[in-house]
Amino acid sequence: MLQTPSVGAGSSGTAGAEGRLVSIGTVLNLLREEFPEVTISKIRFLEAEGLVEPQRTPSGYRKFSTADVERLAQVLRMQRDHYLPLKVIREHLDALARGERVPLPAPGQPRDGLDLGEPPDEGPEDPAEAGPEPVPAGPGGRIGRAELLELTGVTEGELVEWESYGLVVPHPDGGFGADSVAVARLVADLGRFGLEPRHLRAVKAAADREAGLVEQVVAPLRRHRNPQTRAHAEATARELAGLSVRLHAALVRSALQPRGR
Repeated sequence: MLQTPSVGAGSSGTAGAEGRLVSIGTVLNLLREEFPEVTISKIRFLEAEGLVEPQRTPSGYRKFSTADVERLAQVLRMQRDHYLPLKVIREHLDALARGERVPLPAPGQPRDGLDLGEPPDEGPEDPAEAGPEPVPAGPGGRIGRAELLELTGVTEGELVEWESYGLVVPHPDGGFGADSVAVARLVADLGRFGLEPRHLRAVKAAADREAGLVEQVVAPLRRHRNPQTRAHAEATARELAGLSVRLHAALVRSALQPRGR
């Protein structure tokens, strides 16, 4: 049984009779008791689809009421148990909210896991943290070497040097993915401040260690025989990677703060 937040005022505001408002992380923990495969990206996706409408703080952070959490649980339950598309679920819940007595729609076909396709990556909860610009991709989601040079405005010699330090790594077919383009752009930007590829070896090593930590967590899930558990491993890896990036950024900002303040 889903345990929703107790009634009362929280430090971030109140929701009247619906109880205190909670963050998306708290919602995730509450839902995972019944839905272990749910992720923050899934919650954001359901919000984008109009299934739930949390309040927002002046800084842009989501705050969910008890009713919001219970509605999310209803949505996930109807997906899991009845295999219903989101449009049908939304119409059903809206009818119930209007006080109409409507029967539950007939079940659809089973799907793997809770997701009805890849949720859009809305980015981190902190609105100030933006992701890389989209990159036009060719076959397999990759671009060629000439396209990479054109997009980033760097020379062949610079790209070769970056490759020698492992900062930009081509796919075995010679193509480059969106992450390689993002890395190349960032390395070029840092170069304008006098930071050369040799200075970035420590950053690359730290990223490799962080990736290793994520792999330790998800490796057992990837080896699982249940396909839903394996799919959950990929969602978990993405979520851990995002948290790791945000932690790294916060630590750098903290380290740059003048001491004694």
